[in-house]
Amino acid sequence: MQFLSTRGGAPPASVGDAMRAGLAPDGGLYVPARFPAAGYDAVPRDAELATVAERVLAPFFAADPLAETLGDVCAEALDFPTPLTEAGDFHVLELFHGPTAAFKDVGARFLAACLARLAGEHERTVLVATSGDTGGAVAAAFNGRPGFRVVLLYPKGRVSDRQEAQLTAWGDNVLSLRVDGDFDDCQRMVKEAFGDAELRERACLTSANSISIGRLLPQMAYYAWAATRVFHATGKTPGFIIPSGNLGNSLACIWARHCGLPVGPIVLATNANETVGDFFAGGSWAPRPTVQTLATAMDVGNPSNMERLLHLAGSEAAARREARAVRVSDVEIRDAIAAGPKRYGRTWCPHTATAVRAWETLGHEALERPWVVVATAHPAKFEDVVEPLVGETVPLPPALAELMARPRNFVEIGPEFAGFAELLGESSRPDHDRVPLA
Repeated sequence: MQFLSTRGGAPPASVGDAMRAGLAPDGGLYVPARFPAAGYDAVPRDAELATVAERVLAPFFAADPLAETLGDVCAEALDFPTPLTEAGDFHVLELFHGPTAAFKDVGARFLAACLARLAGEHERTVLVATSGDTGGAVAAAFNGRPGFRVVLLYPKGRVSDRQEAQLTAWGDNVLSLRVDGDFDDCQRMVKEAFGDAELRERACLTSANSISIGRLLPQMAYYAWAATRVFHATGKTPGFIIPSGNLGNSLACIWARHCGLPVGPIVLATNANETVGDFFAGGSWAPRPTVQTLATAMDVGNPSNMERLLHLAGSEAAARREARAVRVSDVEIRDAIAAGPKRYGRTWCPHTATAVRAWETLGHEALERPWVVVATAHPAKFEDVVEPLVGETVPLPPALAELMARPRNFVEIGPEFAGFAELLGESSRPDHDRVPLA
């Protein structure tokens, strides 16, 4: 299959070439030329996630060298559980059982496994902006892999302490940059780096943000897996409620539905960052500055994947028919976390809490079909918010506890591209050893 740029000014690319490039040469995002009709029967009733991923993704990899090893990639990357459990009247898709306790492990590990099989003679620089969980997942996925170095940017003071520990626990082939700005500054600098042809070529840049097609495709798999399980069990097409920031996770669900998989209504749970909520309420697409909230990983004022959604739909009106948004305030996030143990027997992270609160607003619609709340991160990553509200300590998963014990390594930079480009260019020189870490 070929992949096209959302902006129409770049030649078609194979899936492997699109992964290597990250961003299309014209600055657009790669999208599939078509969505193959996987249908309900594409997913065996009791198959494991890795098997489902291989079945659903095979058409996207057709005629690419990666097709021969797709099964191995899926088995290597998706080797941790993604339980589908019940909490009262809704299902919970738990995506936080990977090495860094967040759903980003799925896409990051898949992308790393693919790129490792496409590695060339030159070291590639994996460039990633993160609002919290992406950077840690990417660092973990690429850490120690020959032929790759990771440069990740995260906003100072806008991630939780434990998230920052994950982002800075590496050293080795990972350079962590703490940016004195917000996530949109980080994302802007990444896009500017890809737009600088000389820098992009010299540093052999590739992306691990959700602008990378290699991140989005595997996320379709867990929607296919969960949707078909619920459909086979109930005979009804489930709706999904998804905590939404940069819209990559939500878009993967929309793409799964376009493949004919049994995905019903899609609700985007958003926070006080009103860009997405205002758009789905009928306003024109109008990015705006980021607002800091309790759900920090969703603090995005200019979600990059809206470009893919608009390309898919063809117009703003049609894009609004793909999903709807429910806005959740910090007060409601706190209430949902505090009520979780007693009402549902669960402790939610702030992001999952937005989705739970969105489900609670559905009224009678909540009973008309099964609903799946997407749990995107382990609550222990946000102990400063969660533990005072639930009145108890949230145990750390063992893998997360090991990362917390490591020393922190980072370089602090400003939000100006010139300084970042100089640092990135210096660190990509053949005689460069490593940037001194603070």
